[in-house]
Amino acid sequence: MATVFVFGLLVLVHELGHFFTAKFVGMRVDEFALGFGPKIVSYQYGETLYSWRIIPLGGFNKIAGMDPDEEQDEKSFYAKSVPARMFVIVAGSAMNFVLPILLFLIIFLSVGIDTPASQPIVGTIFADKPAARAGLMTGDHIIAVNDDEITSWQQFVSIIQVNANNPLSLHYEQDGILKTIIVTPEYDEKADRGIIGIMPKLEKYHPGAVEAVGLSFKQTYVVASSMVVGIAHMITGKVAAEVAGPIGVAKMTGEVAQLGLMPLLQFTAFLSLNLGIFNLLPVPVLDGGHLVTLAVEGVRGKPLGKKAMQVIQTVGLGLLLLLFVFATFKDIFTR
Repeated sequence: MATVFVFGLLVLVHELGHFFTAKFVGMRVDEFALGFGPKIVSYQYGETLYSWRIIPLGGFNKIAGMDPDEEQDEKSFYAKSVPARMFVIVAGSAMNFVLPILLFLIIFLSVGIDTPASQPIVGTIFADKPAARAGLMTGDHIIAVNDDEITSWQQFVSIIQVNANNPLSLHYEQDGILKTIIVTPEYDEKADRGIIGIMPKLEKYHPGAVEAVGLSFKQTYVVASSMVVGIAHMITGKVAAEVAGPIGVAKMTGEVAQLGLMPLLQFTAFLSLNLGIFNLLPVPVLDGGHLVTLAVEGVRGKPLGKKAMQVIQTVGLGLLLLLFVFATFKDIFTR
């Protein structure tokens, strides 16, 4: 059920973006469908047939005249200006950026935000790291390092970072008992600093409605930016390509759903951003590919020829099928 909910929500939001903008610019939408395959139920309202289909892994808008071979009229896709068509195409992905803002807002207003405590109190401890091997435990209060009194988490971290491979005398309070241990920070090549493998204690902060809106926009921007950078690194080969197909996403969705509603909403926000960014890639068949061909049409003053479009669409479909096969193979044999 969680997988159907997440996939259904992502598709619904994406397709509603195309649907409302198409109506706004005067295009006729012959069908708005959720799912693929045979219809389970359908309802005609005005000029649009609304249908729910048996396979809940997608959806579509059948906008009049999107196929140049179809009979064209004043409400057809190709009867509208290039900017109007680009507006309709980009609206689906745009809605996938709006959804996370709303989901993060619900999360922030419902359960607040986890923020690191300013006091030097140990939170998460990573296994097989110096802190865990030395016996530190969650909730321990750091009092001093060597002869330096510690009054804040940042002060404590600053000392650890510049003392890689140097033994430190750590004084702390554990369950009301004062203790002293020797900890030697290890050097982290990626971070270029010393670490002992701990995180600070987290505290709940409940923002007001106005602040929560701003934080939701900020969180969406931060996550989307990191995804764009990650995709760029995968394309350039700086990092290994990590992809998941429908099977992998469904499995992850089920696992996250067991953690509760809020983690599921957060996961949905991440998937929505991923979908929005992926759809904007300049690959034929995707929304980004349509935007590129429309931009070319705008520059040339006329659309690309039928044969050229067929070749472009075939290449794009082939690339997506290869990606789908690769992702499905990884889902089945490596997850």
